[in-house]
Amino acid sequence: MTSTTHGRAGARAAPENLSLRLPDGDGGTAEYRPAAAPPVPASGSPPRSRRCIAAAHVVADPLAGNAPGAPARPDWEATLAFRHHLWDTGLGVADAMDTAQRGMGLDWAATAELIRRTGAEARARGADLVCGAGTDQLDPADGNGLDPVVRAYTEQLETVQEAGAQPVVMASRALAARARGPQDYAQVYGRVLAQASQPVVLHWLGPAFDPALAGYWGADDPAEAMEHVAALITEHADRIDGIKVSLLDAGLEVRLRRMLPEGVLLYTGDDFNYPELILGDDAGHSHALLGVFAAIAPAAAEAVRALDDGDTGRYRSLLEPTVPLARHLFSAPTFHYKTGIAFLAWLNGHQPGFTMVGGAQSARDIPHLCTAFRLADRAGVLTDPELAVARLRSLLDVAGVRR
Repeated sequence: MTSTTHGRAGARAAPENLSLRLPDGDGGTAEYRPAAAPPVPASGSPPRSRRCIAAAHVVADPLAGNAPGAPARPDWEATLAFRHHLWDTGLGVADAMDTAQRGMGLDWAATAELIRRTGAEARARGADLVCGAGTDQLDPADGNGLDPVVRAYTEQLETVQEAGAQPVVMASRALAARARGPQDYAQVYGRVLAQASQPVVLHWLGPAFDPALAGYWGADDPAEAMEHVAALITEHADRIDGIKVSLLDAGLEVRLRRMLPEGVLLYTGDDFNYPELILGDDAGHSHALLGVFAAIAPAAAEAVRALDDGDTGRYRSLLEPTVPLARHLFSAPTFHYKTGIAFLAWLNGHQPGFTMVGGAQSARDIPHLCTAFRLADRAGVLTDPELAVARLRSLLDVAGVRR
């Protein structure tokens, strides 16, 4: 089988001995030699023309019990160091959101501690931080009525505000299970927003990310639901900074963006179509609050800084090659994308091992992870190819992939 080398234009030549054998999709393996990453600044100032926030994952403590169903035990040092890495690139950080495995391994006790710890780090350096306030203290299938949902939101909102972070009012499984129509969403959100000490970011997470959120805002059709959420935002515009939309449908996002009141931002959460949505058109653009930005942080921040300077060519050359990687990481079942985010963080040296709370490192198979490696290489986001190859080799050895 022949060796293949892939990389973006301008990439430096990789060492000749930097190769490994990867699954080829036909039951065998083929030699692959990555290209060295092109020179992209690892640090820089925050972009000016767009607010750009990366949703951060949580690093599990490899010496603690993080089995499925067990209480989460993060590696706090590595978890916080990763947030500093994101801030160093110029991106803001979104913490305690779905990328941090809310509802998929990270329980409320660990989440509250995460918010407090990250909040202290952000205050110390004056960094941009938003944190999720949800209702995951509640079992969606247990009980009824809207008052418990409001109380759960209130507890988490207070935790975020006390930490000094901007709240993201997350979509609620408990509310989706109990609401009987758009009026219930309007009631709950109205009561929660009244308690916010600063404008918040709303959160619309589509069922691809969480099937329990189907029919959110009181309609199965997202186009109809959009009318309800736009009306809610218009009514409470003074208390809403923006809305993060993760529907993986660029057309719907642009439609909602054009319905928002002046001054309310649209934060794209579309990990498939983000380059065009951030670039925008004559009628406006989206800002960014993206899980994939955690995996491509230096390239993403540098791309938007190029956009600040009107250099759309450099913006596209940096960001568009990352789209195949993003579409692979967020492929169905989309809610397992966190595994790929943690995998790439491990390859790039941001955590000591490929472990996740809830044992979620097992949610993607070896061929999927090897494809992520190839696509990350082609996108130029493997910051140290030699380290990445060494770490992937160790995983392949454990998995029984023959060299």
